[in-house]
Amino acid sequence: MNTAAPSLTDEHPNRARAEWMGLLARARPAELAALLEKAQGLPGYVLLRGPETGLVMLRGRAGGGGAPFNLGEMTATRASVRDAEGRIGHATVAGRDEAHALVAARLDAALQDPARHGALKATILEPLAHSEEQRRAALARRAAATRVDFFALTTQR
Repeated sequence: MNTAAPSLTDEHPNRARAEWMGLLARARPAELAALLEKAQGLPGYVLLRGPETGLVMLRGRAGGGGAPFNLGEMTATRASVRDAEGRIGHATVAGRDEAHALVAARLDAALQDPARHGALKATILEPLAHSEEQRRAALARRAAATRVDFFALTTQR
């Protein structure tokens, strides 16, 4: 019996939603707020849960595929909302930023609306994805600058 959790690479019915929720959670709050100002207004909402801050357990696997182990705890903030059209949005973000969790949950709900999805994707998700790609490339460049290549010389007798 396979008890492994499905990954995003599997056929996942909500893959797109999982990807945008991750993008919203990893976004820098100031950048998300600035992009939200450019977007058309979000619908009204009712809080279902939170925003509330707590701890989540981080799990790891030795070598990426070994037995799971508890790596440690991390502070996270979550929120759940129901928008005016009845769509439910959830968000969990690293740290204690309640406003970030609330905005991400509201955007999750709004992105489920087919009428709003295209505009929100263009004004919020695509710029966030571009910024995240640039941050990762900059980190890769900094890491590459410290790379040391070792090689060995051998002599033939």
